[in-house]
Amino acid sequence: MIVKQQLEAFGLKVNEISLGKIEVAPEPTEEQLQKIGDSLQSLGFELLDKEKDQLVEQIKNQVIELVHYSDLNEIENSLTKQIADKLNKDYAYLSRQFSEVEGLTIEKYIIQQKIERVKELMEYGELNLNEIAYKMGYSSSAHLSTQFKSLTGFTPSKYKSLAINSRKPLDKIK
Repeated sequence: MIVKQQLEAFGLKVNEISLGKIEVAPEPTEEQLQKIGDSLQSLGFELLDKEKDQLVEQIKNQVIELVHYSDLNEIENSLTKQIADKLNKDYAYLSRQFSEVEGLTIEKYIIQQKIERVKELMEYGELNLNEIAYKMGYSSSAHLSTQFKSLTGFTPSKYKSLAINSRKPLDKIK
């Protein structure tokens, strides 16, 4: 509603609005886009007007959905294949676009998201490390521990014993 109100304040008619996509009429000018971007940014939103930026945002949304809201051990195909299928694009193309914008690979982004989810699961304290590793699609808790330490500098048990709350907001992971 807030985004719609902001766009209408600029004299634009909102035809469609959904997560990550807005259709307006008439087509905004460059000056309007700049003002709209500034206005939305002051409200905590970001205007993505380039197709590449929009595609990267879609990739991030797919990764977050898969990693944080799925049991990864139940997914038959690789996460990268899942993303390519959901976005109906060639994975090599998606990977190239993502790397150009973000400066890291989709695979590294997936690992970062997985480690954030592991931190969350550890904080809940409902699952042991073996159960977390299984849920997150790791071949073993040793593999999880290795990735965890390479990203955080701590083993999972050391991280948990220190009661560090260094979880990052999902949209701030880079």
